[in-house]
Amino acid sequence: MKPFAAPLDDIFFVLDHVVDTSGVPGYDRDTTREIATHFAAFAEAVIAPTDEIGDRVGARLEGGRVVLPPEFHEMFAQYVEGGWPGLMLPEEHGGMGVDGVTGGVVHELLMGANHAFQMLVSLAVGHARVLEHFGTEDQRVRYLPKLASGDYLGTMALTEPGAGSDLSRIRCKAVQDGEVWRITGEKIFISGGDQDLSPGILHMVLARTGDMDSGVKGLSLFACTSDRADGGRNAIKVTRIEEKMGLHAQPTCQLAFDGAEAELIGAEGQGLRAMFEVMNHARVDVALQGVAHAARAYDIASSYAAERQQGRDATGPVTIERHGDVRRMLDEIDSVAMGARAMTHLALVTLESGSDPWLLELLTHVIKWYATEEGLRAAQTGMQVLGGYGYLTEYRIEQTYRDLRIAAIYEGASGIHAMGLAGRLLRLENGAAMDAFARFVSGVEGEATARALSAWEQARAHLEQGADPGPIATPFIRLTSRVLEQAMWARMAAAADHHPDPARIRRVAALVARQVARCEADLAEMLAV
Repeated sequence: MKPFAAPLDDIFFVLDHVVDTSGVPGYDRDTTREIATHFAAFAEAVIAPTDEIGDRVGARLEGGRVVLPPEFHEMFAQYVEGGWPGLMLPEEHGGMGVDGVTGGVVHELLMGANHAFQMLVSLAVGHARVLEHFGTEDQRVRYLPKLASGDYLGTMALTEPGAGSDLSRIRCKAVQDGEVWRITGEKIFISGGDQDLSPGILHMVLARTGDMDSGVKGLSLFACTSDRADGGRNAIKVTRIEEKMGLHAQPTCQLAFDGAEAELIGAEGQGLRAMFEVMNHARVDVALQGVAHAARAYDIASSYAAERQQGRDATGPVTIERHGDVRRMLDEIDSVAMGARAMTHLALVTLESGSDPWLLELLTHVIKWYATEEGLRAAQTGMQVLGGYGYLTEYRIEQTYRDLRIAAIYEGASGIHAMGLAGRLLRLENGAAMDAFARFVSGVEGEATARALSAWEQARAHLEQGADPGPIATPFIRLTSRVLEQAMWARMAAAADHHPDPARIRRVAALVARQVARCEADLAEMLAV
């Protein structure tokens, strides 16, 4: 088994030399590196060893409560002691107050070390942003310190049996009862819907305050804690834990609310707007999950290939990394890991700087699609490099694939993001997001990038002329992702001398540039429909 190794050199190569962090408020390169180095040591020594245990033992439902392995409790106690739950929460409420880019670096390391655990602890950031933008000062004072201390972990309770991507079908009902609201209904697929790590849980629940004909305008957002103010358990019951392909230590719960006490966040009917504060943060996090798993797949596969001997040359036995086809596979994995990281960091700095909201609108769809779909391909290719060992649990690269598989589904399935790009964004404000993307890419030098952008502009024109986006939305988001991939790798190639292994960066950049014909193939697929 290859122990988890934090890819700090690759991360800071992108942050320092590929994306522009100068406009991010509060970002300081040296401080971020210090925090990341400290957390990397903690992640490698304390968090990562629990990942295999969590996969093997999983979460159990006992007496109506979720029970996690003892090793998770020991690890969580050290996580709390280090102050990590409050990393990005406001200092005035007990957090560290670091910027979102620094938080993104830490989250990538956390995901690479233990994806299941990351999902249990990561929603505090989104909850804090909801409370900052929509909550009252009293709510901020009561909830933020508990999120920062780890006394509360959070959930995002949207999905229902009949309401997945179509939130207008939500039936979970909230009714005012004096000074409190009472929520009744069922929610499914709730990550960390219950667990025995933190003393309490803060559920952010999207519930209907209008009638069933009110659609999304009748939805409001509520803070619903696992325990009532009097100390008793709230009327929230775990009815089951889903049996899943991966993420076994992350309890995906079905919850029944039976008149559970809650309080309104923001105004009635503002629920969807408020919930998007959580969802947008979560979608960037999901892109980072793809980055983390692709990087992990590269680390395992390249380490194995550097040690596994097969065949000989004039000097004697050779390792398989010197075989041409294996080298190709390793470079393709690397192209995804580094490319997805550069694309996601571009989105992060755009988000945190507020420099180009329309570009961010487009990037959110693209990074979520690319990092998860291509991250899966990277994990699958990594398994292939290991041959039969890739199919065994010994090297745990098969767990990388299993854990990542859900990322292309949750927080908006890949098709939802494809339609968001080819449908909604194409026409929103006369294509302002598309214009922002074209401006960004056209500012990157390189023959392959220019060729890719030309194909994309033809594809955009085809959609604008009235083509049905449904059958061609996926080829269009794939094309858009490849155009951005070309642009980010052109930037990395130009900065290669700043990487500890410049030959590696140039070699992979050349591979990506040679793949530009795939952009034209995507265009041809669209035009053929």
